[in-house]
Amino acid sequence: MAKNNIAARWLVGTLGLVLIAFGVALSLKSNLGTAPPSCPPAVLNLKWGAISFGTFTWMMHLLFIAAQMAMRRKVLDVHYLVQLAAAFVFGYLCDACIWLLQGLEISSYLMKIVLILVAVLLTAVGIRLEVIGKTWILAGDKVVDVFSEVTGVKFSNAKIGEDILLVALSAGFAWICFGSPFGRSEVIVIREGTLILAALTGLCMKLTDPLVDKVFKPLLHE
Repeated sequence: MAKNNIAARWLVGTLGLVLIAFGVALSLKSNLGTAPPSCPPAVLNLKWGAISFGTFTWMMHLLFIAAQMAMRRKVLDVHYLVQLAAAFVFGYLCDACIWLLQGLEISSYLMKIVLILVAVLLTAVGIRLEVIGKTWILAGDKVVDVFSEVTGVKFSNAKIGEDILLVALSAGFAWICFGSPFGRSEVIVIREGTLILAALTGLCMKLTDPLVDKVFKPLLHE
């Protein structure tokens, strides 16, 4: 593979992570609920605010990597190192995007829905860029792939199961800590935005994937 092609792949993959992170930040700013994979770090950040959302995100990804090791019974694998690097990069990209949006104030419910829909679009495009870049590997997605491989469960069904589990654990922890499964007082982590992001991201990718491929695959010489 030519050096310029390798560089292009890393740039495309990194752009994908940036877009996904920005989508996460927008969903949090909407205060209507964030995507299932972001619910645990969001709730933990509400409880222990001294630790950033991004830090809790990469810590969660470490658990996903450990789960892969347990399922595959394989401790040493270069893919784990790539996922580890991706966890740190993605976590702190999320923190950076949250910081960039800290001055944005949204009170209109309609505008909050718009933020969620933009988050869906950015996430859909970002995921596709991550896939075609073939560089960064997010542990949250890879653990589903490994589970599907080990158990024979379809990836799509396993992904739905992961989303439900992460939301349920987050809601339970929020209930214990704050007396509400949605978050803490006026700060919402789980609500209609969570359902919208879970349901529409995959559907959006059916529309955006061909456009992303048309624009970016020529840059990767595919």
